Order: sequence, then C-alpha cells, then structure tokens
Amino acid sequence: MSLVMQLDGVLFFPVTPFDSEGNIAYDVLAEHVKHGVSAGPGAVFAACGTGEFHALGLEEFERAVAVAVEATAGKVPVFAGAGGSVVATKQFVQAAERAGAQGILLLPPYLVTNPAAGLVRYVAEVAGVTELPIIVYQRNNARFTPETAVEVARIPNVVGFKDGIGDLDQMQRIVLSVRANVDKPFQFFNGLPTAEMTQLAYRGIGVELYSSAVFCFAPEISIGFYNAVQSGDTELVNRFLYEFYKPLVELRDKVPGYAVALVKAAVRANGLEVGGVRPPLIDPLDEHLAALDKIIAAGKALLS
Repeated sequence: MSLVMQLDGVLFFPVTPFDSEGNIAYDVLAEHVKHGVSAGPGAVFAACGTGEFHALGLEEFERAVAVAVEATAGKVPVFAGAGGSVVATKQFVQAAERAGAQGILLLPPYLVTNPAAGLVRYVAEVAGVTELPIIVYQRNNARFTPETAVEVARIPNVVGFKDGIGDLDQMQRIVLSVRANVDKPFQFFNGLPTAEMTQLAYRGIGVELYSSAVFCFAPEISIGFYNAVQSGDTELVNRFLYEFYKPLVELRDKVPGYAVALVKAAVRANGLEVGGVRPPLIDPLDEHLAALDKIIAAGKALLS
C-alpha cells in the first residue's frame, strides 16, 4: 500500500474461524473474507481485535494474514493487527509484511501503565522495522496527549490514528494538533466497539472513518447505515441507531468480550461455521443468541 493512499468507506474486520479442535480454519477464513470483500468494504483488517489477535500464535497469525491477502485478491488493502511487547510486536509486524499485508494496525503494548513519551518510543521502534504504513490505535493503557500524537504522526510511515477511548474533548485536540503540525496525508478513525453508535459525534470533530464489526455478519446493515450517514438521512440514521445498534450495544455490554463473541455467533448464524472464541473469551448464552437474532432481524427490516 502506498503511504499516500487514503482509506474510505466501511472498514471490514473479519473474525478468525476455529475448527472443532480449536485450530484456525483457514479455508473458512478465506470464504469469510471473500464474502465480505464482495460487499464492498474500503479495506480489510485481518487478525485485529475482532479477529482475536490476542489469542493467536505468531505462525498461525502469519498464515491467517496471508490467507486474507490472497482472498482479497488485491481488491482492497489488507491491514494486519500487531501489538504486545515491543519485541513480539516487531515479530508480528515482520510476519505481516512477509504475508503480504499492505499496512499495520498497531495495537497497545502489554498491559502496563505507559507514559505518553514511552508510547512514542514504542511506536518509533516498531515503525523502524518496516516500511508498511501504520495506523496507531489509542485505547486502554495506550493514551496519547495531543503533543505525543503529533510526535508519532510525524514518523514517516505512520499514516493514521485510531481512537478507542471515547474522550471527544481529548480527541478533538489531537485532531486539531496533528492537522496543524503534520504536513502529510493523515487519517483519523473511530475505533470504539460498535462504532456506529458514536460515529455522528466523531464526524462532528472531523473523524470520518470507523471500524464496523457489524459488517462481518450483516454487511447490508453496515452499508445501509453508512449510506444514510453520508447522505444526511437523519431519520433513517436515528432508526438504525434506536432499533438496531442501541439494542446490540445493550446486549454486548452484558458480558465482557461480547464485542467479539456476539459477532462470531452472528457469523455462525448466517451459515458459516467459524467456531467459537478462544479463552479468555466465552461464547454467548442461548438466551443472548435468541436476543441477537431478533436484533439482526430488526436491522434488516430497516433496509426495506
């Protein structure tokens, strides 16, 4: 991927399928990615949060990214997740590069309390082992100040900044600071779970792009919402939010990790056997699966 290429549209974060023995089902992953790409996303983000990066070994990660790249067939860019200790992150980045990824979504380092200046060192060291474009993901223990966001944005192959914290005041100051002090194409992303719920607010501070986990199992709903936002159809946007996304978020919040487990369950409900989630996540309860079916049906009803 060119460093100056700009992403657009709905961003697809595929799940990582597992078979009955808990191994990655690479053929199912290929089918999942092909189906998603046929719906027209702006990019594929393989083995990231929704793809359970935290639960993957280095070798299976590399093969999963390679499968996603092959299944995408050059139609859209493929970014791969990477994070953890600085040593491990470099290994994952280099594995993604070998697998043919066109970019990296840089996840937070291992769960320690990180000073903002230390995060700059972390990004700089990882960026130094690759020429791939990097999107830096701010969430959990990886919190940047406007000043340190500018520092990382100035690293030549850092091309984007993704927010998973939700502090709009801080994010507005980061957007303004980077735009005022960094002279290159640079993009901002809303990376909150079920990002559609907050996307109107993020658009208000100049953040146009967002992750869509819903695209994994109902791309038609995801694209329907995106088109309604882009066209300014406020009534339809609000119906999507109230009748589909709000109930989905309320269900998601019942159990930690449901942001991934519910998505995977919904993909299974569509007939693709992607298996369950790896520990420490758990699969949804039957009562929650029944509620999920009703929520998806309500979302699809809005498309007519």
